[in-house]
Amino acid sequence: MRFLILSDIHANWEALTAVLEDAASRHYQAVLCLGDIVGYGPNPNEVAAWVRTHADVVIRGNHDKACSGSTAFDSFNLLAQCSSRWTREQLLDDHTQWLRNLDRGPVLVENFDLVHGAPDDEDRYMFHEHEAEAGLRSASEQLTFFGHTHVQGGFVSELYRRSLEVSRLHALPDQMAILADRRYLLNPGAVGQPRDGNSRAAYCVYDSAMRIVEFCRVEYDIRTVQDKILAAGLPEELAFRLASGD
Repeated sequence: MRFLILSDIHANWEALTAVLEDAASRHYQAVLCLGDIVGYGPNPNEVAAWVRTHADVVIRGNHDKACSGSTAFDSFNLLAQCSSRWTREQLLDDHTQWLRNLDRGPVLVENFDLVHGAPDDEDRYMFHEHEAEAGLRSASEQLTFFGHTHVQGGFVSELYRRSLEVSRLHALPDQMAILADRRYLLNPGAVGQPRDGNSRAAYCVYDSAMRIVEFCRVEYDIRTVQDKILAAGLPEELAFRLASGD
């Protein structure tokens, strides 16, 4: 089975459509979504409708919870609070209810797990090795896909070592084989708001038969998204940060 794995779309319709066009030639058979479907971006209803219709497995992200009213957004920074408040006002009722009812991770697909933040806490970030170590210790599968950080890549450790030594993937290959003697936490990157210094939309494709992950990036129409954000009266920084990938 070939899986198209998406995360952190963040209501960015232009980025999502560019990813789908780019991924079409990769012949995926199922779509998995790691959460944060809405928040920040200007097209929450369009993106939610697409994910509801086309994704085979969807788990919730922290913005999905906040924007649907499942949780408060008091702990968010001011930009996220503003966008969450605006998104709550824009979302159609059926999309809001659907977001509220999304499963939390981990969710098992074949023999790998899906989480939004970390295996032990759906809202916890894994930017660094020590954060990933805690995630790997609680992971129940050899391979876990996660989102939340908006950084494509992830972490790997040896499976059978008595002491857990975690390495971050710095030089990210286009394709990476999943080896039997390793454990992995892999992030497809953010579709709608990359924060790894690369403004291109990010995603990955996982071939579970060949056990190969393909990390992908694609250009999209950032200017149109920026214009929509500004026209909606959302904070300017939400528009400008898309061009820098920060």
